[in-house]
Amino acid sequence: MKNQPRIAIIGLGYVGLPLAVAFAEKYSVIGFDINQNRVSQLQQGTDHTLEVSDEHLQSVLKVEEGKGLALSYTADSLADAEVYIVTVPTPTDKNHRPVLTPLQKASETIGKYLKKGDVVIYESTVYPGVTEEVCVPILEAVSGLKFNEDFYAGYSPERINPGDKKHTVTQILKVTSGSTPAMAQQIDELYASIITAGTHLAPSIKVAEAAKVIENSQRDINIAFVNELSKIFRLLDIDTDAVLDAAATKWNFIKFTPGLVGGHCIGVDPYYLAQRAQEAGYNPEIILAGRRMNDGMGAYVAQEVIKLMVKKEATIKRGKALVLGITFKENCPDVRNTKAIDVIDALKEYNLEVDVCDPWANPEEVKSIFDLELITDCKDLQCTYDTIVLCVSHQEFLALDFQALRKPETVIFDVKSFLPKEIIDGRL
Repeated sequence: MKNQPRIAIIGLGYVGLPLAVAFAEKYSVIGFDINQNRVSQLQQGTDHTLEVSDEHLQSVLKVEEGKGLALSYTADSLADAEVYIVTVPTPTDKNHRPVLTPLQKASETIGKYLKKGDVVIYESTVYPGVTEEVCVPILEAVSGLKFNEDFYAGYSPERINPGDKKHTVTQILKVTSGSTPAMAQQIDELYASIITAGTHLAPSIKVAEAAKVIENSQRDINIAFVNELSKIFRLLDIDTDAVLDAAATKWNFIKFTPGLVGGHCIGVDPYYLAQRAQEAGYNPEIILAGRRMNDGMGAYVAQEVIKLMVKKEATIKRGKALVLGITFKENCPDVRNTKAIDVIDALKEYNLEVDVCDPWANPEEVKSIFDLELITDCKDLQCTYDTIVLCVSHQEFLALDFQALRKPETVIFDVKSFLPKEIIDGRL
């Protein structure tokens, strides 16, 4: 690998764009995405995901000698690259089985332009073995080149936290790996040149792949545990948040909080690890039990809301419900794998008419994915509701006049323990 390689980033979403911008400050980078609208928007200097500021993006679009970001939706633009970094999504299907199609298609595209001495680095979430057992054979077949003789591979798991302006891509320690000891060292040095938080060179690609899936599986299991505690403590009429505050006074207690577990990582990665474990002949009981617990929380929240509505004699059939938040997390526009939709769908099953308000989400995207008409301005909430359910703790919701939105019998349920305790009727 050259000291100043030409880098191609394949996939310009929440992971690829921040990485492309970071590399473009020091290297010549081509950012490639098959979504023409996405590329056109970025070429105008605007990122709708809000992961990169317009000012920062525009600064690297000024391509200079040896550095800068060029954007394209045409695959031929990849021909001159020497390092290819793949950041395409790796979702699951309706049966929670890994979908590797985007990764396979990206590998096919790269294979057409792969040259001797090139390196392909994958950052997408995978189960251990995907890079060398699924992607590399595609690269070999399409390019006609031989792995670890003509070209090389690496894996460096993404650690992007959407909406987090403190832990940005360069501020999070990066795990790296390569297909040979020499290439692993070169890949590590490449990332170390932009990652100010430092790097950790894993001993193999499979180790790096496994590290990625267990990071989020561990968090998923811990949240599942406190979700189960929340169910128990609600039956015992004990405030879960107060219990967690008390337990957190012990030096080695790790405080997780109950809630809806969505997003592209925590709600997806455990299924990738489970799939690989099952293929190896092992049934991962704890991992899948945690997934079942967390996947069922949306329906549970709706059920608890209905119980409270019955007690307060609030109108249920043809009543009006307001759900606050549709994104998968607070202060972020990302709606991928959001579990707020589970709450919405469950409330509708009780014949409630549901309004959804979210000042962060894109209304066109919400309409396209969920067929919902979104209220984006909290000032447009003019009527009173029979129940109000806060699913996402956007800061804007603290300014709402809940008294103006409620009736005497209205139930306010706070999934995130975010609102003042004196105005709510229930929380996890």
